[in-house]
Amino acid sequence: MKQYFKINQPGIKNDVTAGITTSLAMIPEVVAFAFVLGIDPLVALSGAFIVGLIAAIFGGRPGLISGAAGAVAVVLIDLLIKGNERGLSFETPVNNMGYFYLLATVILMGVIQILAGVFKLGKFVRLIPHPVMMGFVNGLAIVIFLAQLKMFFHRNPNGETFLMDGTEMYTMIGLVLLTMGIVYILPKIKFTAKLPAALTAILFVSFVKILGNLEVSTVGSYIREGGGKGLKGEFPTPNLELWEYLPFTIDTFTFILPFAALAAAVGLIESLMTLNLVDEITGTRGNGNRECVAQGAANIASGLLGGTAGCGMIGQTMININSKGRGRASGIVMAVTLLIFILFADKYIEMVPIAALVGVMFMMVIETFAWSSFRILKRIPRSDAFVLIAVSTITVFEDLAIAVVAGVIISALVFAWESSKRVRVNTSVKKDGTKVYQIWGSVFFGSIQNFNGNFDVNKDPKNVEIDFMEARVADHSALEAIFVLVEKYEAEGKLVILKHLSTECKDLMRKASPKFHNVIEESIDDPRYHVMAKALE
Repeated sequence: MKQYFKINQPGIKNDVTAGITTSLAMIPEVVAFAFVLGIDPLVALSGAFIVGLIAAIFGGRPGLISGAAGAVAVVLIDLLIKGNERGLSFETPVNNMGYFYLLATVILMGVIQILAGVFKLGKFVRLIPHPVMMGFVNGLAIVIFLAQLKMFFHRNPNGETFLMDGTEMYTMIGLVLLTMGIVYILPKIKFTAKLPAALTAILFVSFVKILGNLEVSTVGSYIREGGGKGLKGEFPTPNLELWEYLPFTIDTFTFILPFAALAAAVGLIESLMTLNLVDEITGTRGNGNRECVAQGAANIASGLLGGTAGCGMIGQTMININSKGRGRASGIVMAVTLLIFILFADKYIEMVPIAALVGVMFMMVIETFAWSSFRILKRIPRSDAFVLIAVSTITVFEDLAIAVVAGVIISALVFAWESSKRVRVNTSVKKDGTKVYQIWGSVFFGSIQNFNGNFDVNKDPKNVEIDFMEARVADHSALEAIFVLVEKYEAEGKLVILKHLSTECKDLMRKASPKFHNVIEESIDDPRYHVMAKALE
């Protein structure tokens, strides 16, 4: 357990200030998440505390911030709507039944995520290509920027929005620019370089708002505009009503399972992508499988204690990293500070102007966006440039998980297509008249047609050798193609010898048909690769 709580003394101060700053930036996003989902903001804030604390202590990436917000919200909206409809159709109607289904879904989501970690599925994040990663970062930066623009609008009791105007708009813009200026300038001044820029900016702008009695939107007014009652809450406790109202039936399980599976996948993709990004920034390496287990345990606890689902949050993680938060303490401080705000300091946090938080987020967007992508677009292969732009676009207009999956699929198809064109076959004839085919490249499902097109079974001599020393037989489709090719030669009454196949290829082919015992030539320099090799351990 020592590895979980190892404290880096020189960095503990940075972790504390980064955690406090991140908790302040967490509040408006979590509250907005609650409004999108249609639940009480305190439910989301409780989930943010629980998920953030457990993931920070036991997760696989120090410095990664988790909370109850992000892409998971979109997945669960339909669940709440349908859950409420189901509750009203009961013999004894139950109001707000969607909430109880939500808690059960969050628990099942956590179980699925733990299983993903146990079966070591977290390692597959390493298979995500760099253009996908860069597109993900750019798209997410745009999404976060667009989300901040909503803060320049007011909502009336009917849910309609309208743009700020007049003095309020000018004040809002001025405070945003003041915050951005402080965050930008403080680290560059010798005497203030060690101050936490984001936290200092938030505190300073809050004092300006209070002392100047400025009429501008605050955290409190933002919550009340959305129908919330404020930040004041209680310590999360087990929700006994869940077991009272939730029917424990197969019907309930089949109803929540698709939502839980999708939410688990989306949450892990966002968490592991964030983990990968922090790895690149800090030059260290996190543990994806441990992160899967920690996220799952955090969601189970959140569901049991009445909170909602959560995952790794790229925006808050970047604020933490940019504020020099590197250790587990930063995530722990973020969660504990959030709880303190809810229990004791709700009135003070409600006084913080939204403009200060928007300014911090704008600076984070500027620092997160991969501006170098504009410079390298003309230098990288067109396929990679297309993937980068596609992932960015899909992230903005659709969903993070869809964007990442689409980017990986596109990259894989492009790689398969390019590899399929790289199979080369050279031919030569020995003194005894035997024709030799020397194969270069990877023989797999995508290159089989090109591979087969190099053989002329009808015109070849009686004796043929196929040499795979410079080739790699990559999958079962390639084995089947070789099997069919040998059968064609034998049907013509010709003798074919296969040379330099890997031990695994030879075993599989001999198992498929005894006649291959006489076709395959043994050699001490046969390749050592494996057909359909397992993913990276």
